[in-house]
Amino acid sequence: MGSHLARAGLLVLFPIAAAVLGSLAAARRPPGPKFTSGVQHFAAGVVFAAAAVEVVPQLQASGHLPAAVVGFCVGVAILLGLQAAERRTEKAAEISGRAGFPTGMLVAIAVDLVIDGVLVGIGATLGANQGMILTVALTLEIGFLALAVTSELRESLGMLKAAAIASSLSLAVPIGALIAVVGLAHAPAWLFTAVLAAGIAALMFLVAEELITEAHEEAPDTPILTAMFFAGFIILYVLDRLGG
Repeated sequence: MGSHLARAGLLVLFPIAAAVLGSLAAARRPPGPKFTSGVQHFAAGVVFAAAAVEVVPQLQASGHLPAAVVGFCVGVAILLGLQAAERRTEKAAEISGRAGFPTGMLVAIAVDLVIDGVLVGIGATLGANQGMILTVALTLEIGFLALAVTSELRESLGMLKAAAIASSLSLAVPIGALIAVVGLAHAPAWLFTAVLAAGIAALMFLVAEELITEAHEEAPDTPILTAMFFAGFIILYVLDRLGG
């Protein structure tokens, strides 16, 4: 377990650094809608490739089909619950006419980042290459997330406070990684399979319900923006093959 903890500790530094850099960049100058949409498409392709080339093959090799199905369904249920809670919070704020401090949104993001950390921890237990591939994918996503949160909070809270809050959210990632490494150290094979399946659900949800959806909201789709998704996929696939 010691080697897994050390590997996870090293890997979580990347998404934390990306969150800090994304927060500072957004605090200084929020990106335009086309750039934002392009980054989201690219990140979606990278995350999709990480799921396809690393996590799904591991799930197939692990066996335990019932545990995989249950884990996948539980993961989907948790993510849908978080999404519904965030939407209720936003709707309540709109009805009351008071934006206030977006506590509900930040809590949902923190939980989401804990799940991302669990994925990093799972990658650390699978091996150096798998851990790095998953970390690359999640680093892009977390960096952009910090950028988006800072941009949203910038007007109401100011540049420095918005950047500080967005950056501090990334500390949820090592918490999730620690939970995964320690919790799975002596876990039975069926439990590891269930957690892995839940991780796949989280990656799919991230691509379909967050990155791509928000990318289409940022700017009208164009061939170049769509191509960024496929560029992200093939680049990560090549990196995986070269590293494997």
